[in-house]
Amino acid sequence: MSNVDKKAKPRGEYEPEWAGEPEEEKKTRKETAKMFGPQKDAEWWDINTFSKEDNPNGLLQESSFSSLFPKYREKYIKESWPLIEKALGEHFLKADLDLLEGTMCVRTTRKTWDPYIIMKAREVIKLLSRSVPYEQAIRVLEDEIYCEIIKISSMVRNKERFVKRRARLIGNDGATLKALELLTQCYVCVQGGTVCAVGPLAGLKQINQIVTDCMKNIHPIYNIKTMMIKRELSKNDELKDANWDAYLPNYRKKVQSATTTKEAKKKKAYKMKPKKEFTPFPPAPVMSKIDKQIESGEYFIRENERKMNKKRAKLEASAVKTVEKQKQKLKVYQAKEEAPREKQNKKRPNDAPIDLEKLKKKAKLSKAAK
Repeated sequence: MSNVDKKAKPRGEYEPEWAGEPEEEKKTRKETAKMFGPQKDAEWWDINTFSKEDNPNGLLQESSFSSLFPKYREKYIKESWPLIEKALGEHFLKADLDLLEGTMCVRTTRKTWDPYIIMKAREVIKLLSRSVPYEQAIRVLEDEIYCEIIKISSMVRNKERFVKRRARLIGNDGATLKALELLTQCYVCVQGGTVCAVGPLAGLKQINQIVTDCMKNIHPIYNIKTMMIKRELSKNDELKDANWDAYLPNYRKKVQSATTTKEAKKKKAYKMKPKKEFTPFPPAPVMSKIDKQIESGEYFIRENERKMNKKRAKLEASAVKTVEKQKQKLKVYQAKEEAPREKQNKKRPNDAPIDLEKLKKKAKLSKAAK
């Protein structure tokens, strides 16, 4: 090969500007620069600038997703369905509601130009079926807002423990959820065995961590405190780029030893019981259902007669209840017992003086009447 300079080849459409540079300079460049190919403007890489002009022909094939919803959500979904159709129609999507099967379906049309909007619409109908209100669920259609459904029912085996930890996550009158919403800028809804969160990605990561920690018996107040401290430190210009480990609280989990747990269990189990009189004879065995039937004579009756007796006993009990209910209803129409009227003639006190003239007049009148 001669050392004569070769003619420079024309650069291809997808070939970067640094393709003709020597190998030493190429090695210093990052791998990402090689992967992305030609250098474009910042707007070209920004997905927010994606518009209908970038995909004028639309999608090649129709896509559809459906989601079931429970019976108690039927009324709310039916009322808010026109609003859902209107919001999805702005993105050229169609929505169908089937009340008989209890399903919501979302599908693309020929006019749909955004390929990812169908995935967002699927998340909207999922959230609506999980008791998230329409105002919050429809926010997922925006570019910077996402959602996450965290299944917490499988994180704790014991049902009582699960209910307590879920209540801890909600807090008194939803105080813990309100604090989380303010710190993470996300809407959080706890329903049954799932937690739904709607908001930006950074907030969703924080909520996921808090929820999983809460189910692992770490109170959410510890995470809320650290988040509040981080929020204040990020506002300070001097401490913005510094290490925050010195300012953040370090909580240590207290592990109880086996002896202390045994003692605590013994204290709980120990209760003062009154001493019973000593008897050498064992207690009588508890009578089974068949023994009771033999004693009453019901065991020897035929099955038909036994069923008839049960029905008769039920009818008698219901008749007694109906009579009592009728009496209570009639009490409203019965007149109340009036108190006895007081006598108008008042007794003369013993100390009062006697009027002789009045007595003489009464005596004369009585004689005249005779």
